Amino acid sequence: MVQKNEAVIVTEHLTKRYGSKIAVNDLNLTLRKGEAFGLLGPNGAGKTTTILMLLGLTEPSAGRASINGKDCTKDPLAVKSVVGYLPDNVGFYGDMTGRQNLRFTGRLNGRGGEELEKRIDSLLERVGMTEAADQKASTYSKGMRQRLGIADVLIKDPEVIIMDEPTLGIDPEGMRELLNLMRELSQEDGRTLLISSHQLHQIQQICDRVGIFVEGKLIACGNLKELEDHIRKDGHFELELGAAPCDDRLLGMLQSQQGIESIEKQGDLLLIHSRKDIRAELSRFLGESGYTILHLHQRGGDLDEIYRRYFEKAGQSDERNQFGKEKKKGFRFRKPSKAKA
Repeated sequence: MVQKNEAVIVTEHLTKRYGSKIAVNDLNLTLRKGEAFGLLGPNGAGKTTTILMLLGLTEPSAGRASINGKDCTKDPLAVKSVVGYLPDNVGFYGDMTGRQNLRFTGRLNGRGGEELEKRIDSLLERVGMTEAADQKASTYSKGMRQRLGIADVLIKDPEVIIMDEPTLGIDPEGMRELLNLMRELSQEDGRTLLISSHQLHQIQQICDRVGIFVEGKLIACGNLKELEDHIRKDGHFELELGAAPCDDRLLGMLQSQQGIESIEKQGDLLLIHSRKDIRAELSRFLGESGYTILHLHQRGGDLDEIYRRYFEKAGQSDERNQFGKEKKKGFRFRKPSKAKA
């Protein structure tokens, strides 16, 4: 039995190549018992390939992966005995009910009789599927299928659960229920969760740490505070400012302030790019100049902004398209460069 804080999932220089393409590049990662870890990146980043190697379904080109000390390539059956896997599109027999599907999975895992029936009832209640348990699986919505999928995973009581895009295509209410359930699996059950996703907001609500994956390489790893602090060390700050009046005089005055690199206007707000934290001196300056501060917020504390900054550091420019977002339109002021002598 793995003890608290002991490493559960470990990858060492894990690499996967398909011809000249490197799908996963020298991945070193450690997940501990009870941790919820989000593997975050756009489609094609290498997240699913990583999961396939952890499940022993594809062999690495170099390096190794282990779960509970068992090599994922050399001892896949031992790994599968402690791991539950929830794919992005759970497959069930549509002409069988939810209960019948769970019973089938239980028997495949060596369970049966009254013990299995009690476990099925308990799991159906836990995932909120008791009322729909005797309906055919073909009638279920995507959210219902995902909740039944979690019950299906829990039939064998795994220590580790790997989920690939678990919230994709689910309505808001189904999303809320699924997120609560996933949080319980980690915080209350003490199970280790590896969640692959490009849903930034959902990952932020569930995970203790995140790894940002771009073109097969893990470019950052840590909790939100650690990732934010690392970005701050690069000397890049973004400050949202709402002030009254927001006039040309204000813009001119701001451009003259030391440390400010550029200013964007986004609706009623100004987005100020600077090389340091200027909130205190800016507040004092605006007050002394007769302006009223309506809004003042330093960006960077949410996963969306942290991800964007890391993506830019990696030399990528299309992450907003990958994540279904578009850059807000507005105008931008840059300080003129000093003329060279």
